[in-house]
Amino acid sequence: MRSRPRAPTTTPRSPTSSAGSTRTDGEEFVREDPSRSGAVASRAREAPETLVQEAVAVAADVQRAWRATPVAERCAVLRGAADAIRERVLDMAAVVTLETGKPRVESIAEVEEAVDLIETYCRQIEEHDGFEVPLGTLSPSEANQSVLRPFGVFGVVGPFNFPVALVTGMSAGALVAGNTIVLKPSEHAPWSGALVADAFAAGGLPPGAVNVVHGGPATGAALAASAIDGIVFTGSAEVGRALSRRFQGGAFARPAITEMGGKNPAIVTAEADLDAAAEGIVTSAYGFSGQKCSACSRAIVVDAVHDDLVERMRARIADLAVGDPADADVFTGPVIDERAVERFDAAVAEARRDGTIVAGGGRPSRDGLYAEPTLVTGLPAGHRLTREELFVPFVTVTRVASLDEALAEANAIDYGLTAGIFSRDEEEVDRFLDEIEAGVVYVNRRAGATTGAWPGIQSFCGWKSSGSTGKGGLGPYYVQQFMREQSRTVVSE
Repeated sequence: MRSRPRAPTTTPRSPTSSAGSTRTDGEEFVREDPSRSGAVASRAREAPETLVQEAVAVAADVQRAWRATPVAERCAVLRGAADAIRERVLDMAAVVTLETGKPRVESIAEVEEAVDLIETYCRQIEEHDGFEVPLGTLSPSEANQSVLRPFGVFGVVGPFNFPVALVTGMSAGALVAGNTIVLKPSEHAPWSGALVADAFAAGGLPPGAVNVVHGGPATGAALAASAIDGIVFTGSAEVGRALSRRFQGGAFARPAITEMGGKNPAIVTAEADLDAAAEGIVTSAYGFSGQKCSACSRAIVVDAVHDDLVERMRARIADLAVGDPADADVFTGPVIDERAVERFDAAVAEARRDGTIVAGGGRPSRDGLYAEPTLVTGLPAGHRLTREELFVPFVTVTRVASLDEALAEANAIDYGLTAGIFSRDEEEVDRFLDEIEAGVVYVNRRAGATTGAWPGIQSFCGWKSSGSTGKGGLGPYYVQQFMREQSRTVVSE
């Protein structure tokens, strides 16, 4: 039997002068459970522009005191939030599954990742002494140091696909650096985002340090247009690039830390372990129905092993269980919304016209927004389906003659997030590592050809259209992006 949490009525946590107040401004909207047509997962209210501005003003009022809080105390408070999440892992995971359709096992791992993200960023700033670095002197009477200081108020715009882990990570990075935040969770996962804010409050963050405004694109646009000092965003390349342009314009540039998805390749050479390659690609491609920024959506395979690999992948896909994400034996559940279904159907139609569908291509005959894991071969070179991010369970296989052609094909896109290779030839691996245009790369990773980064273990940094800063979450350079340098020279009398 599946056990589902009761859907609440969630509202924006946008405090006014009354600490921790909950507001009911704006029209109510409903998030439906993608695994069951018509079933309500959660409700929230669309924050109007005036409420967004109010939340930013409250965050600005609190920020001076929060940035003056010693680093050790900030970290203690954030670790208190991590403890609050740790105590509610199963409950929070159930909400993630309910709102997004993510399989329960993956939802549990996501909530556990949120805890590790907080711990990772706290250690990062502690190990660097709050990013205060003594400098040299020209005189015995002067003392010089470089200090990284917070910008002020950050807007945090969260994605639907990791509504607890990424929302927690982006928020914790800003907060541990001394900023305050206004958080807009995805409209597909408002309850998940509200639970993250609850955890920060339970950890002891001062009222007004974390503010939540719910809503869709209009709320996000109002936040971007407000008086925030920077923004951190995970989502589409189109929106991320627009945010980067906005925040780099004006009288002075403000930080826009954006992670914008990918069209992630796995190269398989004639020297590969084909069982490992098939397992790694299928796992990365179809987990959470391909709705991860790091999902493998392209296999680029040298001709000598192409047919063998495709057959091994087809056999593995046939064993994947698609269904209710709360069921323990299900590998993947539904896609997120009707637009995703439309993208899937359009891709399948193009694949039937221009290539060969080896596996999948249909919609399971069950209630909900389900799509079959689909594998396509034989598309013409440069075909749209091998270039554009679809965010559905759909993988293309491109046949190439050599590693030269494989690398050229892998790099022939605007994105550069993750990439993998399967080869037992050291020279091939070395060349891949040198020439691949991606920020997160994996070699012979059976557990996931292009997915599976973890805080403190892998950085998650996008190149090209996949990121804006050249530095990634989960890694050692993340927190510094929420700060700016100040050089201080003090001369003693």
